[in-house]
Amino acid sequence: MKNLVITGLGAVTPVGIGVDEYWQGIVDMKCGIEKITKFSDENVPITIAGEVKDFEPKNYMSPKLAKETGTFIQYAFASAKEAIEQSGIDIDAESDRVGIVMATALNGTSEIADTEQAYVEGKKKVSPRFLPKILGNLGAAQIAIAYGIHGPSFTVSTACSSGGDAICIAAMLLNSGEADVMLVASGESSHCPIIMSTLAQAKALSKNPDPKTACRPFDADRDGFVMGEGGGAIVLETEEHAKKRGAKIICSLAGYGNNTDAYHVTSPRPDGSGAVACMTSALKKAGLSPEDIDYINAHGTSTPVGDPVEVLAIKTLFGWSDPESEMPAELKVKIPPVSSTKGNTGHLMGAGGITEVIACIKAIETGILPPTLNYTTPDPKCDLDFVTEGPRKAKIDVAMSNALGFGGQNSSIIVRRYTENK
Repeated sequence: MKNLVITGLGAVTPVGIGVDEYWQGIVDMKCGIEKITKFSDENVPITIAGEVKDFEPKNYMSPKLAKETGTFIQYAFASAKEAIEQSGIDIDAESDRVGIVMATALNGTSEIADTEQAYVEGKKKVSPRFLPKILGNLGAAQIAIAYGIHGPSFTVSTACSSGGDAICIAAMLLNSGEADVMLVASGESSHCPIIMSTLAQAKALSKNPDPKTACRPFDADRDGFVMGEGGGAIVLETEEHAKKRGAKIICSLAGYGNNTDAYHVTSPRPDGSGAVACMTSALKKAGLSPEDIDYINAHGTSTPVGDPVEVLAIKTLFGWSDPESEMPAELKVKIPPVSSTKGNTGHLMGAGGITEVIACIKAIETGILPPTLNYTTPDPKCDLDFVTEGPRKAKIDVAMSNALGFGGQNSSIIVRRYTENK
């Protein structure tokens, strides 16, 4: 395997636009979950979500392009712009060796819902711009057109693990020699009645009407996740290429894993074995053992079923797989601190995998572990060292980020402090 490094980051989130603002929001324990403003429908029981505030697409693209793109594309475009600019990559000089992988779970669902309603009500005809607004691959296409990217282009839609899986595919393409640089971008904006209704009917969303306390990962009183929206992006390249062009290297991509539970459409495998295998695969590629991990950014969506399964998977990774008994203290201390940032942002779906990897990178960079909001009542089945007291100072060299999606999709990404020849 080649040494892979990250040279650019970008983020659009409910707690801040831009990586610095996003990270500061996390550290300040800001909650970006509020009453929904993007639609009003008394028939929809869910009234809260993590919404991006004060986003102006014309700050990132031309007014013409802003009219022709759906919101999820705009979020991806904005985060990609920030990551590209930070990386300092001259794409024009080597456009055939630069590729892109786009991640999105639900594509332009909100645009579909709005257009369908207007059409049925006879308010307007369907615009010829409608299709380019909703197609998942148009995010990658619009970014490639804007920046002259001519290398490999893929769009990944693997539910909640889309962002992590996009990083996996980008890494595979770099390792295979198909490209020297890969832009990995993501965008999600699906706050609309049909999505909220179906998730509510599936009992997946929190019924807590208080936006500031509804998302409570690993807490005993959790009752479902909260939808979020946003985008994230990273520039990933081979170490050789980054050093040759004199790039400032932010960190290393040490390892990555992807697999599927092959168990159920919405529920994880109860023993957590799929997630265990995924994390193990990432560690193997990184040449690391579980004890080398200093921090885990968990998927931690705040669901009654998913959270304890992820905890069990982490315990199993470290040598304990009996959910009915307490883990011995001498083994528990080997497991690093764990947190979920979804209490801040809500669940960004296809964009979550990348924004949460960015949180891991910032944790390494700043020596601060991001906290888990709203953890007040311990759950005996969720008994790890969760960062709940607020931001925690720590020496972090290696961090793992997990994303576990509908359909049993699993991804695990390991980032490491950059050291030459590592």
